[in-house]
Amino acid sequence: MRQTPYRPLRGSRAAIVAAGLWFAASGAAARDEDGGRGSEIRLDEISVDGTATPRGVMPAYAGGQVAQGGRLGLLGNTETRKSPFSVSSYTEKFIRDRQARTASEALALDPSVRATQTTGSPFDSFYIRGFPVNEGTSGEFAFDGVYGVAPSFRVFTDYAERIEVLKGPSAALSGVAPNGGVGGVINIVPKRAGEDLTRFTLDYGSAARGGGQFDVARRSGPNREWGARVVGSLRGGDTPVDRQSETTGVGALALDYQGERFRAWLYLLAQTDRFTAPLRPFLLRAGVPVPRAPDGRLTITQPWEYANVDDRGSLLRLEYDLTDQVTLFGNAGGSQTGVERYFSSAPTITNLRGDTTTTPQFYSLGVDRTTVDGGVRAGFDTGFVRHALVMQASRYSEDTARRFPPGNGTYLSNIYNPVLAPIIAPTVIASRPRLSDSTLTGLSIADTMSVFDERILLTLGVRRQGIEAHNYVSNVGTLASSYDRSATSPLVGIVVRLWETVSFFGNYIEGLSRGDVAPATATNSGEILAPYVAHQVEAGVKVDWGTLGTTFSAFQITRPIGELSPQARFAETGEQRVGGLEFSVYGEITPQVRVLGGLTLLDGVLTRTAVAANVGNTPIGVPRVQLNLGAEWDLPWVPGLTLNGAVIYTGRQFIDTANTQALPDWARLDLGLRYTTLIEGRRTTVRATVLNVTGTNYWTGVASFGTFFQGAPRTYLLSMSVDL
Repeated sequence: MRQTPYRPLRGSRAAIVAAGLWFAASGAAARDEDGGRGSEIRLDEISVDGTATPRGVMPAYAGGQVAQGGRLGLLGNTETRKSPFSVSSYTEKFIRDRQARTASEALALDPSVRATQTTGSPFDSFYIRGFPVNEGTSGEFAFDGVYGVAPSFRVFTDYAERIEVLKGPSAALSGVAPNGGVGGVINIVPKRAGEDLTRFTLDYGSAARGGGQFDVARRSGPNREWGARVVGSLRGGDTPVDRQSETTGVGALALDYQGERFRAWLYLLAQTDRFTAPLRPFLLRAGVPVPRAPDGRLTITQPWEYANVDDRGSLLRLEYDLTDQVTLFGNAGGSQTGVERYFSSAPTITNLRGDTTTTPQFYSLGVDRTTVDGGVRAGFDTGFVRHALVMQASRYSEDTARRFPPGNGTYLSNIYNPVLAPIIAPTVIASRPRLSDSTLTGLSIADTMSVFDERILLTLGVRRQGIEAHNYVSNVGTLASSYDRSATSPLVGIVVRLWETVSFFGNYIEGLSRGDVAPATATNSGEILAPYVAHQVEAGVKVDWGTLGTTFSAFQITRPIGELSPQARFAETGEQRVGGLEFSVYGEITPQVRVLGGLTLLDGVLTRTAVAANVGNTPIGVPRVQLNLGAEWDLPWVPGLTLNGAVIYTGRQFIDTANTQALPDWARLDLGLRYTTLIEGRRTTVRATVLNVTGTNYWTGVASFGTFFQGAPRTYLLSMSVDL
């Protein structure tokens, strides 16, 4: 596929912002005929979010922080109690109350998830169940269940109605992740029109970063079948990190039609992210002990280093009911990412004193993605067995072009005493030679069979996945290697509900990743390995206590690894296995007290490696313990005032397969207040949050290639939102 040059969405972004202002001007006074929402809100109920759940979005559970279910890829939205898989779905209310700007910040209380980067970095990457997700230029965020639409590096929460995490491999459910992640799938459920809404928000974050957002939704038509929602935001200023500033802009538009048999949704998205002195992960020289973590406010990145990222995406979804039991569906969309940056990919710490060496490099990247799928869902009975059958065909394509010239110099610094270095001029070249292209095709079928009024549900499915890829010589663009492989991925899931509120569940599912290409240093350079197949077995129990939900599960995931042997041959000689126990809790203990969090215990081991001495070691970035616990308390003395807090703990993590270098465990405390009241009949909410209250200095998560970030400093967040 021909690489299309990236062009910023100046016109489209302006149109989205203009549409939002028009909606606000023309509809701010629109209310129900009985006098408007404001007159209906009683003082003792103002802490409850009054907006209705849009069609196609799972409703919130008690407490409003999580949803009652989530998307299972091919299987669509599924209630938690009827799902054979582990899914967490965080609501817009929770995201706003936590003042989370990105998906990474919104997932801070998920015990299965760890961000490997920190605030102040121009990308989000994660470990889920001990395996990396969204590392590099992957675009592994799903958008309304579809790859290829969401931004590549960071997802801002302005346009998110839900942020869902489907845990474990999911090739049969969601297809091959673009970059081969097997730990799980992060799905962004976009905002769409539900109840009419006009909300304006102003926010501030230390040191001097502020901005605002508008969020407007309307429904119209005789049966309110037409809907529109527009979201826009602009933020900028200095961050808590020395010498760092960031400017972001977001525009999102969602249009929908909900007819008797035909339904359609159109999503348009644009965002821009501009960093000065972005934080970068560190490499540690072999044999050097891990130094103590520096103050989170310090950075060795220079004020002349920068990162500029622009994303735009669109998705059209269609559904048509042939009968009451048969529905045709289809999706078509795509996205573009444009990157220009100048910094070092990973500065190297050279000794225990914290001295560093950094070689900044100019980097220009363009990514084009397209996605299309279609299929049929059908419900029918065979005797006393109820079937929910779905068949789907899909195609995803990605073209990448990149310019990555060598650096022109190196500067020295220290993580405890950063220095200002003279400017090292970059080698800026406008053209982007082709780097890679890939096409992922799939044909899937799954059937969920239920009996005894859905007390027993059995899901069987299979996906035939094709993977075709071409790799080109970096900075040249001539073909270096090609790849055309296919594989079949099954899934089995079962749910047994002996009681209405207790669900026992289990599953077997596989993950699929593109096989690596042997590097230039290998004796078999250019050889392409077969697709990597990961395997998961999981079993657990979910209990709904009425207003409090709990889940306990045990799982084991194994995944092969391509390695360079001591004889310099590249082959699939490694294997990583991670077993774990997960416990999560969510909901209301009392109407005034809400909890969210859990505990994950991981047992990671390298079962096969090219270096025999490493067999039995712990994989890179897999801690033994991950603990997250958040709570909210509506203070009885002041109606509308809520105290919230969270504790996040991560155990020790190794940064090398030989297990000679390890980051120490760390814990962080966050505290906040929220006050909701009526001002001249308008719902107004003020939020104040302090992240890392104690100012703990720590090293955060480890990426799969052994790089690691410094933790974020104490950060103050303040916002005020008004519903007109």
